[in-house]
Amino acid sequence: MLTRRAMKREARRVFKRHYWIFVMLCLLAAVLGTEFSSSLSVAKSGGDEAAEAETGGSRKGSLEVNEKFSEIVYHIASGDDETGLRIADDVDREESEQSEANPGAVMGRSRGVFSMVVNGITSGKFFAYLAVGLKSIIGSDSMAVMILIATVLLLWFLVLIFVTNVYQVIMRRMFLEGRRYDKIHMSRALFLLKIHKWCRASITLFVASVYQLLWSVTIVGGIIKYYSYYLVPYIVAENPGLNSKEAVTLSRHMMKGHKWECFVFELSFIGWELLGLLTMGILDIFYTNPYKIAAFSEYYAGLRMTGKEKNLPYADLLNDKYLFENAGKEELADVYRDVAKESEKQLAGLTSLTGIRKFLSDVFGLTVRNDEKSRAFEESQASMVYLGYDKDALEGSVYPTRLSPEPERMKKRWTGNISYIRNYSVWSMIMLFFVMSFIGWLWEVGLHLLSDGVFVNRGVLHGPWLPIYGSGCLLILLLLNKFRKRPAAEFLMTIVVCGIVEYFTAYYLEIAHNGKKWWDYSGYFLNLQGRICAEGLLTFGVGGMLIVYILAPVLDDLIRRVPVRTLMIACVVLICIFTADQVYSVKYPNEGAGITDYSSAADPAVFWKTMAAMENKYL
Repeated sequence: MLTRRAMKREARRVFKRHYWIFVMLCLLAAVLGTEFSSSLSVAKSGGDEAAEAETGGSRKGSLEVNEKFSEIVYHIASGDDETGLRIADDVDREESEQSEANPGAVMGRSRGVFSMVVNGITSGKFFAYLAVGLKSIIGSDSMAVMILIATVLLLWFLVLIFVTNVYQVIMRRMFLEGRRYDKIHMSRALFLLKIHKWCRASITLFVASVYQLLWSVTIVGGIIKYYSYYLVPYIVAENPGLNSKEAVTLSRHMMKGHKWECFVFELSFIGWELLGLLTMGILDIFYTNPYKIAAFSEYYAGLRMTGKEKNLPYADLLNDKYLFENAGKEELADVYRDVAKESEKQLAGLTSLTGIRKFLSDVFGLTVRNDEKSRAFEESQASMVYLGYDKDALEGSVYPTRLSPEPERMKKRWTGNISYIRNYSVWSMIMLFFVMSFIGWLWEVGLHLLSDGVFVNRGVLHGPWLPIYGSGCLLILLLLNKFRKRPAAEFLMTIVVCGIVEYFTAYYLEIAHNGKKWWDYSGYFLNLQGRICAEGLLTFGVGGMLIVYILAPVLDDLIRRVPVRTLMIACVVLICIFTADQVYSVKYPNEGAGITDYSSAADPAVFWKTMAAMENKYL
């Protein structure tokens, strides 16, 4: 077994190779509350005063909020619905008014769906209305409150078991694979689902947690058993099929005689912990936390080897050989022989385009003409993407899932699917622009119709299109072509691109039309000068994913069925009408009630008034 110094040196080497993915894994663990939550707590503590100022007034202390919530529960449980709802309304209104006092605040909470949800939760309003509605069904005051509390506790319990605890296993699995392999695909985060062992792993972690909790009553026993069960997440990460007894027993045997050693190893990071405090948790997030997990992954590997050498009970169940050593080339070639043949078959297609056609295809995913040669090239690209993981496994750069004791189901993913890896023709792009502009117009008109009950022709133009949606679609498809193979990066970059487009479009319209606004997110949760907000950007992000991976490929397949001559004529006609609308709208922009002068019925105040009216009428 390696010394502490050697394990740390090896951990730093592995961490350097997988820096960003290790950082993101530990950051997600902190967000989920699995571990490292103190890093975020320290980072947040320094910004409390700024956050308070930005939300537009002094915030309620947690004690006061808890007291208000207790009052709501008490009054509803005792049958005084009116008082309970009134208190919830008052708290919700106060939070909204505090935000309205500073409409330019980034953390605005006076408008929008996010604001409604945040205020509804913090004020207890969601709880109050649910309790009143439930009372009308079961006819009991106290029972309704008890059912709601029990439901909340059950949901929390399920999240704890099936998400928070299980993430320990997922994170350690990816760290262990990172020890041996040059690449870690994000798809490995779903490995428990793919081998149908998510529930088994969650139960094992839950049982270990219960044992730990029971031993904690004895204080000294709790400390000892903390180290006895220390390796359970690593053991389950290697073999998710183990039951709780096998995993816990194996951890106890492997840690026998190593508890003090493990304690000292943890203590050796005290310097980094102190530096983390001095940097308000920033160093913990970007270095210390992933460094520690990488180091203890080395520690587990050492104890595993020692346990197998000593033939400890259940040690034979640690049977994931290729998690700790690389498979031979011949063995990989044999098990991935279909991938090798498929890859060789597609190489010719990947080199078939040359010159400007290859440049447009590689950079923008664009083709001048959609002929047989372009389609063959497109299909070969798609096939290589779908073969990506298995191809990396064949080359020995990722964990070979086909050699796992718990193999994933093999699928011929490169056949029979609508592919998002494709080249769009110029004419197809023009039609997509108009289709998405029209869909965006329908979306905006529909939202306004639902919230205010009237039809309003949204947008600065007079025709049934909102070019910001069409432009966003083209920018996502063209500029983010390289990110299509990485969905997480595609999602983040879509948010960035759409945010830039929306912000500067709003800025240009305000400059060009004497400060007149066609949208204003002031008061929305996480907005920037009222021009963009988190709610809108997340919507764009999700919408962008739907466009790239579903809607655009489906529409493109339909567009390809249209004769080229007919398609060209339709595009030219649409461009002429659109240009005429643009010229006319420069002098006579579309404006007025519901466009540049508006107040949405979707605001939280209007929503809760509607809810109150429904409660009075039906309950």
